[in-house]
Amino acid sequence: MRRPTPAAATLVAAAFVIALVGASRAVGADRAPAESLARHAGDLRPAVAGATLACAEGVVATWPLARVVNETISVSVSAQQIGAMAPAARAGYGALLLFGTTAPAGFASRVATLQRETPAHEAMLIMSDQEGGGVERLTNLIATLPWAQTMGKNLTAAQITAEGIRVGRSMIAAGVNTDLAPVLDVDGRAEVPSATNPDGYRSFSGVAAVAATDGVAFAKGLTLAGVTAVVKHYPGLGGASGNTDYGPAATRPWSVLQSGGLVPFERALRAGVGAVMVSNATVPGLSALPASVSPVVIATLRQRLGFNGLIMTDALSAGAISAVHLSVPAASVRAISAGVDLVLNGSPTSAAASLAVARATSLAIERSITSGALALSTVRLAAAEVLATRNAPACVPGAS
Repeated sequence: MRRPTPAAATLVAAAFVIALVGASRAVGADRAPAESLARHAGDLRPAVAGATLACAEGVVATWPLARVVNETISVSVSAQQIGAMAPAARAGYGALLLFGTTAPAGFASRVATLQRETPAHEAMLIMSDQEGGGVERLTNLIATLPWAQTMGKNLTAAQITAEGIRVGRSMIAAGVNTDLAPVLDVDGRAEVPSATNPDGYRSFSGVAAVAATDGVAFAKGLTLAGVTAVVKHYPGLGGASGNTDYGPAATRPWSVLQSGGLVPFERALRAGVGAVMVSNATVPGLSALPASVSPVVIATLRQRLGFNGLIMTDALSAGAISAVHLSVPAASVRAISAGVDLVLNGSPTSAAASLAVARATSLAIERSITSGALALSTVRLAAAEVLATRNAPACVPGAS
């Protein structure tokens, strides 16, 4: 019914460039029902992207429940075990999240085979963390980068865009279509990320305006290369009390974030970035829950910033999530209910273990729907967001 990613990526890239040179967009639109998505999405996306999302929602409405649910779930896998992901592709999981510094021979062709095994050949998000410095994957296939802070100090915005293009092209050649980058957190500390500081060198700058300019420049390069850029970690981890991978942590107070940490995200969304990762930190003055499972935090993205794009969690296997006594499946239900579209797990112990977590997550979401605790309409809209990110449904004009 739809052709895969290249056309959709080209449309989004063109829209991103148009937005960067001055297209204005209103903010404040909440999520709209299917029949009006195309109209409201124009507030933050070009009309064709709004039509893609509306069309995707109509397509998802025809799917069986299990397929709808699976589209909202990402499966983590070591690149070396990519061949074990055929069950994930056939089950219709929406994304694969890659780990590991090296890929096996023939990796790109194996990914292409997996994409052909998905239901109706819809493209999965094949995701990786290509931030630069110490946060890079598949370095035998994908171009390397300096730390973001090093780029921010030594490169112009145009040069950072060029780096994004260079890395993005190597990602596409490897079959990786989504980068969990750039980091938009505002943190000027010159230190390696640790249990006490999630950012440090991962941040472009401790100055919000600079972090915004450089982060948007990198996202622009990725987008021009055909890669989906995912800005993170909303609403900003700069100055957080700790690293949520290891345990509970809090961002700066909401009142402080509004004039600092939010600035890069506001700039990125105005520029046309279509995907955001939400952190697992609590937000003093806004939410005592980890942001990724907080309806209040997600509402700030949908309503305050008017974002109608893809929202994903940080890894729900993180210490900050287990500290509030939520398993990955339980946290996934909470996140989808809060308004997240795609739920992520962390570094895999094995392909079999990752598939087992994905199946348990699917079952937990399905049970929540059948019990009435989670609205099917909420899950369908989440699945439509994931589907529309890397696919141009055939019902969109010109997407034959």
